[in-house]
Amino acid sequence: MHPSNRPPKRWIAILAALAAFSPLNLPAEIVDYHQHLFSPEAGARAIPRWHGIDADTLIADLDAAGISRAVILSTAYGFANPNKPPVADEHAHVMAENDWTSAQVAKYPNRLLGFCSVNPLTDYAVEEIARCAKDPNLRTGLKLHFGNSDVNVDNPDHLARVRRVFHAANEHHMAIVVHMHANIDHKRPYGAREARIFLEKLLPEAPDVVVQIAHLAGGGGYDDPATDAALAVFIKGIQRQDRRMKNVYFDVCGIALSGRWEKKADLVVRRIRQIGTSRLLYGSDAAVAGNLPKDALDNWRRLPLTQEEFRQIENNVAPYLQR
Repeated sequence: MHPSNRPPKRWIAILAALAAFSPLNLPAEIVDYHQHLFSPEAGARAIPRWHGIDADTLIADLDAAGISRAVILSTAYGFANPNKPPVADEHAHVMAENDWTSAQVAKYPNRLLGFCSVNPLTDYAVEEIARCAKDPNLRTGLKLHFGNSDVNVDNPDHLARVRRVFHAANEHHMAIVVHMHANIDHKRPYGAREARIFLEKLLPEAPDVVVQIAHLAGGGGYDDPATDAALAVFIKGIQRQDRRMKNVYFDVCGIALSGRWEKKADLVVRRIRQIGTSRLLYGSDAAVAGNLPKDALDNWRRLPLTQEEFRQIENNVAPYLQR
């Protein structure tokens, strides 16, 4: 450019300042769509002698990571884990943990949003959902954990019970966050067949609410071929514009577990792009040593996505957060 055609220095400074505040350079308001709190009792049941995580501790961890808000998924279902020693008056423990979660969320109403949880196979699951639907701190949604609850959708009785739970959540206008990967320790069946059952039998029971499939349909990492087989079923549904996929989102919680995705980095990115960034929600899971929110965010940003893709996913606002 000829010197006489250059803009005045003051305009260069103005343009540089405007560029610094362009949408691509503004820090995203990051929402963590997959977080947990544990009461001392729930903590000890999950990990011996662990005291759990309360809201004050989590807020400090979120601040350290620059995360503005978090969706708190109750872990009450852990008291109904059929593969752990039973607790006396199980339903009372589940109610108490949901209530404790509600009270913790209430301390930071502008930062935390609570979801109720149940084991969907229990006789009291629908009753507990109705109770949570009346709680202003839990009525937004329901967390289900098929692995912890040992749900096997190939079992007709299990499937019927989970269908009732999906229907109940829809009736109460509660979004559903579901860890749909079947129990790994007990080698329950999981893959494309189970994803088709989910698509054809469960999603029709909750047509009016968001269904957020956790961990990109896996259980953390992306080294399990069954996870990709399941996710591929949903991707085909998106591609053919299946109406049952209309309100389905996926969270990326736990995908970047060290040693469990690197060899499939290209596949992970391809799947993310096939799903579309608008359907993806960021999440980091329980804030424990080695997986504090800052650690999880740093690991997530190691995936070979573009900066714009990271920003779009991290800045997405789920419909249930817009109420």
